[in-house]
Amino acid sequence: MTRSNTGMTTLRRRTRCRNPMQDYDSLPPELRAWLAQAALPWRPVSVQKVFARAMARTGDKARALAQLDAAERRLVARDAAAIWGERHPAANTPEMEIADKAGRG
Repeated sequence: MTRSNTGMTTLRRRTRCRNPMQDYDSLPPELRAWLAQAALPWRPVSVQKVFARAMARTGDKARALAQLDAAERRLVARDAAAIWGERHPAANTPEMEIADKAGRG
């Protein structure tokens, strides 16, 4: 578990040589809006990749954004369970139960 200006987390971090502000500025407006309200410190490139995969699956921007929300809830639940324990309210979301059953927890 590491702590820095992104807070305490068990989620993996990577050092990048890219310019995150330039990456952010290149996002479409709906992704910039989503990223501005995100609970986790997502990289713009990661958001773009998850959104592109969701768009390929659904073909609908609203449903793709909903899948981004679900992905973030899964990550928050995983991190909450690791940091605060399984009894934390955020650690017991329906998405985590589905992910655990699918072997992706």
